[in-house]
Amino acid sequence: MLADMKSGKINYIVAYKLDRVTRSVRDLEELIVQLELHNTYLVCDKDDVNTSSANGRFFVRMLTVLSQLEIEIVSERTKFGLNGAIKSGHLPGIVPLGYKKDNNKKTVIDETTKDIVVRIFNMYLEGKSYQQISNTLNKEKVLYPKHWRDTTIMKMIDNKVYMGDYEKGKSNSKDTLVYMNVVEPIISRAMWNEAQLDLGQVFRHIFLHFFIKIMLFFHSIIFLFHLV
Repeated sequence: MLADMKSGKINYIVAYKLDRVTRSVRDLEELIVQLELHNTYLVCDKDDVNTSSANGRFFVRMLTVLSQLEIEIVSERTKFGLNGAIKSGHLPGIVPLGYKKDNNKKTVIDETTKDIVVRIFNMYLEGKSYQQISNTLNKEKVLYPKHWRDTTIMKMIDNKVYMGDYEKGKSNSKDTLVYMNVVEPIISRAMWNEAQLDLGQVFRHIFLHFFIKIMLFFHSIIFLFHLV
């Protein structure tokens, strides 16, 4: 449609309501500029909008500002409602192992699986790797037919919900928000923090191992180069 406008094939764009065209003030300004450049006018039947006059262009801008304001108010209310729900224990998303939803959709401890979580943290603090833990659980057919992976164990160890907190957003991101003590913890805060210290050591070990392999590779390349 915009291509037809620029080629001069149309002079009017007709819409039922303005919010069917756009609710963004910025997008509307760009649209009006393009309309004026190509002698085209916007007509919205339901809102009695017609940009062929100065009054019509002013009116359409006012309608869009009000529409965007409404969107932002609704967004703020939704965000406020979500924050309130989280603080009262109604966590969004998939319920992590060890928890379940009660009749009021509140996240509570699942007595049938919480001991598995405690065992995983204990095995990790005893020095077992993610792979060793997952192999043990698979061998014992824990929660069979669930297949345990090392990445599953790593995510569990890093999940703040097990000490009662909920992390909204990505880890190490500026937009991350942590709600503390929103659900009953399965493990103590001290135990979770101790696991994170071990987790940091694991990552440093992986990095060091990778760095050494890279250095050995480059040394071998240099050695072969000298032989040639």
